Amino acid sequence: MPIAPTGGGRRPPRRGRVRNLALAAASAALTVPLLTVPSDAARTTAPRTGFELSGGARWTTQAEEASLLAALARRGDRVSVRRIGTTAQGRPLRLVRLGSTEPDALTVLLVCGQHGDEPAAREACLSTVRDLAHATDARTRAFLARTEVLVVPTANPDGLAAGTRGNGDGVDVNRDHIALRSAEARALAGVLRDHEPDVIEDLHEYGATVPYYDKDLLVLWPRNPNTDERLHDEAHDLAVDRVRPAALDAGFSTGVYGVWTDPDTGRPVRRTAGDGQERILRNVAGLKHAVVLLVESRTDALSAEERADPALNDRRRVASQLVALKALFRYADERRAGIAAATAHSRAAGSDDAGPVVLGGADDEAPAPGDTLTDPPCGYRLTKEQFARVRDELALHAVTSRPDGDGVYVPLRQPARKLIPLLLDGRAAYHLTNGQPDTAC
Repeated sequence: MPIAPTGGGRRPPRRGRVRNLALAAASAALTVPLLTVPSDAARTTAPRTGFELSGGARWTTQAEEASLLAALARRGDRVSVRRIGTTAQGRPLRLVRLGSTEPDALTVLLVCGQHGDEPAAREACLSTVRDLAHATDARTRAFLARTEVLVVPTANPDGLAAGTRGNGDGVDVNRDHIALRSAEARALAGVLRDHEPDVIEDLHEYGATVPYYDKDLLVLWPRNPNTDERLHDEAHDLAVDRVRPAALDAGFSTGVYGVWTDPDTGRPVRRTAGDGQERILRNVAGLKHAVVLLVESRTDALSAEERADPALNDRRRVASQLVALKALFRYADERRAGIAAATAHSRAAGSDDAGPVVLGGADDEAPAPGDTLTDPPCGYRLTKEQFARVRDELALHAVTSRPDGDGVYVPLRQPARKLIPLLLDGRAAYHLTNGQPDTAC
């Protein structure tokens, strides 16, 4: 398949320099600031994660997480923590909110650890929540005054407890954002519907494939071809022009997720992941009008020092995630007007009810013949029985319908226009039900 240029700005530093700087960053990983350095007083009074208390020798337990979040929630109206769901094994799914509650505030959502065996992302989120809650500097306070920050610190508690990619039922949560069969995906869908985040970072980790796929930090944007062009460009620029240069400046090598790169020429060889399928959070969130960033830190030990000291490896992983978060916040603060315009344009485009809808492909891969609805239907009719099976999922996807005889009618003229055929057209790969297209527009 054709591979689009990966971009990425400047030429990466020499490998030795990258490793030396990465090791230095890892040793300081527990104090990486977000916007500016927290005050000494804030550091003294702020609770610490289990990862920090152990010097990176172990991951924060879920009991420690609960204690930390409870302590932060006692700070008053600056932080709130609420339960947004319960896993199959009875563990809570929590949403942390910090910052502004004004209706015109920019909303940033962090989704941390959808895969239970990728714990560094979660650690970065927990320390980020703490640092924002205890920040005293003027710049961070100003950022929070005009920004709502939402964090799901542990998006897969059962998988984390078991050390598995999937949840307690073996479901890959990050492949469940269309069907919404899992409690974890349903909780996240509810957050997207109720809070309508403008910017989302989805934090993950990956194992390297040397020598083609072995960067310290990988990034990606929504590749689904139905993503609004302005949103796509904002997300691409965030990944390529903001996060990658920030990672390079911090001494981390970077690349594009899912793309193998020739180590001698630096040119892309093939794409092995990171496609446009709509059931992945990165893609469905783009269809729900958000600027989305995927970040993946590398789990493999990178040096003899890391092999001898696993804690050094873990601190490097968390440090790279924190660098990406810092770049994301600065982007959100500096580009808030452009972001708001892009998200508003995406929502309005659905109500305009114009243009094709694509059932396959990606931003760098043409759809298969027959996968483009050049003249999409006006809507889809569902029988009473069909609607009973999918009504909850449609509601979580913010899809509206109206009564139609013994069933319901789902019009395309609404903000979810580009998503609806992916949910209800029998030709879509992950459709919920086979609705009857209405072509008598």
